[in-house]
Amino acid sequence: MKTERLEFKGHDGSLLAARLDLPVGKPAAYALFAHCFTCSKDIPAARRIAQRLASLGIAVLRFDFTGLGHSGGEFSNTGFSSNVADLALAADYLRENYQAPQLLIGHSLGGAAVLAAADRIEEAKAVVSIGAPAEPQHVIHNFGDHVNTICNQGSAEVELGGRAFTIRREFIDDISDLSLETKVKHLKKALLVLHAPMDETVSLDNAARIFQMAKHPKSFITLDNADHLLTRVEDAEYTAEVISTWVQRYIDVELLPKQMNAPEGVVRVSEADPDSFTQDISAAGHHIIADEPVSYGGHYLGSTPYQLVAAGLGACTSMTIRMYARHKKLPLEHVQVDVTHDKIHAEDCSSCEQSEGKVDQFVRRITLTGDLSEEDRQRLLDIADRCPVHKTLEGEINIKTALS
Repeated sequence: MKTERLEFKGHDGSLLAARLDLPVGKPAAYALFAHCFTCSKDIPAARRIAQRLASLGIAVLRFDFTGLGHSGGEFSNTGFSSNVADLALAADYLRENYQAPQLLIGHSLGGAAVLAAADRIEEAKAVVSIGAPAEPQHVIHNFGDHVNTICNQGSAEVELGGRAFTIRREFIDDISDLSLETKVKHLKKALLVLHAPMDETVSLDNAARIFQMAKHPKSFITLDNADHLLTRVEDAEYTAEVISTWVQRYIDVELLPKQMNAPEGVVRVSEADPDSFTQDISAAGHHIIADEPVSYGGHYLGSTPYQLVAAGLGACTSMTIRMYARHKKLPLEHVQVDVTHDKIHAEDCSSCEQSEGKVDQFVRRITLTGDLSEEDRQRLLDIADRCPVHKTLEGEINIKTALS
């Protein structure tokens, strides 16, 4: 997966920092992600969800709202309406430079923002809210006793998530005058509501209200014991899996089930993009990527072909050593095999039959951890040479090629 750093102008002309997570090959669709209140585009949940969707073929643009993260502008001069305007401008940027987003995803107040902005993005076919409040003014409770100070004195410094933010009266006025009910009732897009029953920041009844206000098609899935920010890896991954599965009903994309497209016993390699060297490799239900370094014209999204060969030798070596140690009940705690590949002059290789030109040389450096005697270590080193891949690489190889 490749991530591009981008910038575009926000509602007040400030440059907003963004990341575009791109799949291997041409994206099947584009999505827009709005982060939670006072968060950033780089919080773990946003990053994991975006990367998971990108791995399935959907490019995801995530950006910092004005005054937050790496974006310009003053947070104290922003409000919910400005967040909605920033979202619309992010969609404009995608539309003008790539493709308009068909999927909108919002986390917490970002979820309320995508619900409010959805009617400005006609191409969007599906909307996902994660832990979103039913009304934007829900965030006011985060200001606690500072609300009166803000209203009476015009502003106050409020600590949110361990950081100090200046909140102005204009923010409260703006967010208090807004209602999502009309927006949600006339959404005219598929809606997925995701919420954790144990969410202590935005209670579950908010999700119930959003779901009740919306018309079909709509879906509601609980996130079990996840917290509001989806800080646990498994919760963020589950959320991404749910979104990627659900969205296929409403967006005409091929999420490329690459893991399953090779018959049993076959390693299938296919171009991910004819304009690059990136290759999709599938075998026995597993999927990996091969590529070339940037210096050779690739994107370096995966291991090079020679690195994959070296990986096969290293993996086979480690497995062979472990199998022998287990059989002999040796106190081997851990095996590490470092493999390097190079081409050397044949005349410098004393064990090579070839006497002219260059030959391929793989060098293994094996680290054995455990209470092993010198005799045990030497025996395990000898066993490394019995690795089947080692024997294959040193033996006679016959490669047949045919058109399919």
